[in-house]
Amino acid sequence: MNIVIIDTGCANLFSLKYAIQRLGYNPVITKNIKMIEFADKLLLPGVGTPISAMEQLHKFDLVTVIKNFKKPILGICLGMQLFCLYSQECNRVKMLGIINSVVVKLTVNKLSIPHMGWNTVISYDQEFLFRGIKPKSKFYFVHSYMLEMNKYTIAYSDYGGYFSAVIRKKNFFGVQFHPEKSGFVGAQLLKNFLEIGEYDYSSNRFN
Repeated sequence: MNIVIIDTGCANLFSLKYAIQRLGYNPVITKNIKMIEFADKLLLPGVGTPISAMEQLHKFDLVTVIKNFKKPILGICLGMQLFCLYSQECNRVKMLGIINSVVVKLTVNKLSIPHMGWNTVISYDQEFLFRGIKPKSKFYFVHSYMLEMNKYTIAYSDYGGYFSAVIRKKNFFGVQFHPEKSGFVGAQLLKNFLEIGEYDYSSNRFN
């Protein structure tokens, strides 16, 4: 299986690669368009600001490639947020527009920002990413901006209010937390993603 991690220049690329290698796979980190186009599974990680990530994607002509990708793709942290229309961070920078929603700053009252550490995730959908993971398991988060609850939310968390912890639109999956830093449950989630079949657009389901 060809597993590709898109090289967005962020800091967590190799920790994600090692997490997948521990599952017995051999992922490649690359910006190469052909390698990305022919991937069986694609991962879009992100740490930092949306403007710097989008600059990287535009620089290497990857925006259209990602938007047109037909096999399972997983956005992680900022990578998930990049699926949205725009972010309030960086003066409403325009993003990929796959999800018809926007990224907003966390509203946490007296809680500290960024939201950093372990938090409970409540899943609506045990069919794909959460197979073999106990309900109300905790994952590791580091973020100051969030995707609000929307029709693509399949799991949520609470930090001064509910926000989308996991989204899914057809073959596009996104997680706000870092599975590569989330111990056993994170490893299981990555394993579940890598075992998802190809999406069949005619039947609106995975094979």
